[in-house]
Amino acid sequence: MTLFEALKFNREPLEMLKKLGVKQDDVRYIDLYSEFEEMKNEGEKTTHAVAYLAGKYSVCERKVYDVIRRFGKCCTLDAV
Repeated sequence: MTLFEALKFNREPLEMLKKLGVKQDDVRYIDLYSEFEEMKNEGEKTTHAVAYLAGKYSVCERKVYDVIRRFGKCCTLDAV
């Protein structure tokens, strides 16, 4: 399968995700956000969870806060 064929086959779901405000790089942060939710459910403070996840996933704390903010929002069509 070529890249073109893969894109053409998945066109509709990709267009829907784009309209919902998903960024191309978001898939790499799914595990980070899942782990953040687990830590919060276990009673960890946000600042501790953010510091831990930033180190574990080799991103800055600002990026972790950005991911938390964006992934926690309800998505709507044509989101910016």
